[in-house]
Amino acid sequence: MSKKKGTSKSTIFFGLSSFQVLAMFRRGLFYTYLSIYLREFLGLSVTETTLFASLPMIVNSACQLFLWGIISDKYQLRRTLVIIGELSAGFSTLLVFFAHRMVVNPLVAGWVIIIGLSGVEFFWSMSNTGWSALISDLYEYETRQEIQGQLSSIGGVGRIIGILIGGALYDGLSRLYPGWGFYDGPLFFIAASVMFISTVPMFFMPEGGIKKETKTNFDNLSVQEPMKLSQQGKTGGIFIIFLIAMVFINFGKNSLAVIFSQYMVLDSGFNMGSGELGILLNFQSVGIIVVGLLVGKLGAKIGDGNSTLLGSGIAIVALLLITFSTFLPLIYVASALRGVGDVIVTSASYAYVSELIPAKQRAKGFSIFNTTFFLSWGLAGTLLTGPIIDTQIFAGVAEVLAYRYAFLAASIVLLIGIILFSGLLWKVKRREVTKDTL
Repeated sequence: MSKKKGTSKSTIFFGLSSFQVLAMFRRGLFYTYLSIYLREFLGLSVTETTLFASLPMIVNSACQLFLWGIISDKYQLRRTLVIIGELSAGFSTLLVFFAHRMVVNPLVAGWVIIIGLSGVEFFWSMSNTGWSALISDLYEYETRQEIQGQLSSIGGVGRIIGILIGGALYDGLSRLYPGWGFYDGPLFFIAASVMFISTVPMFFMPEGGIKKETKTNFDNLSVQEPMKLSQQGKTGGIFIIFLIAMVFINFGKNSLAVIFSQYMVLDSGFNMGSGELGILLNFQSVGIIVVGLLVGKLGAKIGDGNSTLLGSGIAIVALLLITFSTFLPLIYVASALRGVGDVIVTSASYAYVSELIPAKQRAKGFSIFNTTFFLSWGLAGTLLTGPIIDTQIFAGVAEVLAYRYAFLAASIVLLIGIILFSGLLWKVKRREVTKDTL
């Protein structure tokens, strides 16, 4: 573990958690209501609204894979990338606001936001790369799932506050009009300001990186602690199956990321206002907070692989509740379960893959892993749920039913991921049994 001289464990965790709570505050504040703004205020189609996540995430993933991951590993830079990335993203977010206000046509203004956020992600990808590698640099394998869970829990607090403030500002405290928060700029300005502030705790963090390859005792690794990717002949196939399974799991559970808010505000559906929607989405935040504190113990008890599988199972239950329920209290339950499933899958899969990646290649390795996660936030909507909704509406199907058909398709995708991941765990366990009998 590489750390700045004199930097205590408490200082490190305080720095990481401070950054996390501000980052989640900004995401809850800004992205929770952006799809509604694009759909209801600017008039984009459902599929078009998903592009505000998919196109930027394509840029983000490509830059992590082919640029920042390579640079980070070559120079062993972690904290520096986070700081430069957040500052640059903040300034570019302000440019997106002014650019979209210069356009008269609302549809064109929507596309200005989509393309502009793609530019923002060029810089945010620096932060994502450095952040993922930094945690593995600073913490040993045994504590990574626990730390990720704790950071997610703390971040959930920031998300709650961000969603509540975002909902209040979206329509000007219910005194102005829906969309005011974006059209007049306060949501853009606050999001950018938080990015600037989030760099402050990072200045007190160690740079991260490693000076030499750490040795791993491969004989002691089990199904709960996957073998490193550096043993290509033995584990290359495991890593590939893992990535494929995570593509389906993330694409399935995150297919609702952009469109769920739209579904809940439909006049023909639950017809929620921005304030009530914020409360519903914060049930997800509560799920993240509560389970985030316990996820480390879960990993220690049943292992990171089984934890990932459990979280995926909870996520599919939440999806099915949202798909078939017309009883609002069950939607609140489903929202909480979404948070539980998200934090377990995110923390456990991170810990699982962290031992597949050689230490000196962490940034590039996590860039590959992050691709399965980041792309799912938008691309799943663009390629799966968005087209299903638009084609069904065009065919004359009621809007509410069109969304539910899309949710059902997402559930099937998630189920495929669960089956693939179950097969992976069976393969690793069988290998361990075979090794023990030799």
